[in-house]
Amino acid sequence: MSDTKAPDASRRSERSRRAIFDAALALVSESGYAKTTVEGIAARAGVGKQTIYRWWPSKAAVLLDAFLDLQDRAAEAHGDAGSGIPDTGDLAADLRYVLRATVDELNDPAVDGPTRALAAEGVVDPELGARLTEALLEPQLQHYVRRLETARAAGEIDPDVDPRTALELLVGPLHHRWLHRTLPLTHAYADSLVDLALRGLAPRP
Repeated sequence: MSDTKAPDASRRSERSRRAIFDAALALVSESGYAKTTVEGIAARAGVGKQTIYRWWPSKAAVLLDAFLDLQDRAAEAHGDAGSGIPDTGDLAADLRYVLRATVDELNDPAVDGPTRALAAEGVVDPELGARLTEALLEPQLQHYVRRLETARAAGEIDPDVDPRTALELLVGPLHHRWLHRTLPLTHAYADSLVDLALRGLAPRP
């Protein structure tokens, strides 16, 4: 009687998912979102098209999960999963740190292509847009909210400041420049946003 173990279906499925994620991210970066197809992703990943449709309703849904997985892996690799914005006691330094990191991320071709594709698709697909906001954008914004709430409690910013509005002074201009490619994204620009925002958020005499 053979004691050969049956193949682990869950492990095989995980390998297939990883291959599909890698294929989707690679094709969007290489060819753009418009030219990326479910058929192309399947061929690149070495799986059947129906395998993809069994797990996702569209290429946009594949790309979103692939991008979320990429973000999780990057966080784990840097040992900062869920850490948010540092709190060193110096609000300006902490905000410069996180905005500079955001600049580096948005300038990375591996991130730029998928992020633009998802942002555009989220406009025309409300369900995808809502999931993108819930799963990716909102958790990031909440890091700013918590750090600004701490700063407000410490008297570093005006007590009447709404942290949710205040964070838009930082991330709004950064993403506007990135989205429209008006000028290059640089660390110097990130630093200037922090300086200007904190000048407006400072406690009133």
